Amino acid sequence: MQKFGITPKFELKSIIEYYAKWIREGKLPVNSDWNKDLKVTFTVQDPCQLVRKTLGDPIAEDLRFVIKSVVGEENFIDMYPNKSNNFCCGGGGGTQQTEYKAQRAKFGKVKADQIMTTGADYCIAPCHNCHSQIHFLSEYFEGHWHTVHLWTLICLSLGILGPEEREYLGPKLKNVGL
Repeated sequence: MQKFGITPKFELKSIIEYYAKWIREGKLPVNSDWNKDLKVTFTVQDPCQLVRKTLGDPIAEDLRFVIKSVVGEENFIDMYPNKSNNFCCGGGGGTQQTEYKAQRAKFGKVKADQIMTTGADYCIAPCHNCHSQIHFLSEYFEGHWHTVHLWTLICLSLGILGPEEREYLGPKLKNVGL
């Protein structure tokens, strides 16, 4: 658009901004009560394209607001560095679909170490590429964390996550709310 001098008639938004807005307005009535006694811990991967390359720290703050609303503030452990300064997971551009596992692991080792340092049970990955790579890193480095999509946790907190949607959640979340 810049190259051809086109002024867009739209504004770029992320669904995460809408989740945060709807939660604040009471339109998305998420609840973290399901995790009060379980105390399952979570960290989050700030996706490069979404946070570092486009919308910056404001979207990272909205992401954390949504997560804390869904899992409980006391159950969230942030990685350091984070937000716009977070490290790439190594799955960008669809590299996780290649057969270069050793290279992906080498590049992702920093991210794996960062996740393991938090001690979190789960890593939330709002980006599909990040999700695939972070899941791979957990298996490759025996990280013992599970990787979960943000939307899955939102559905879990709303009590609408069906039994067939839980297979990948791991033992701590698989039967929550059933």
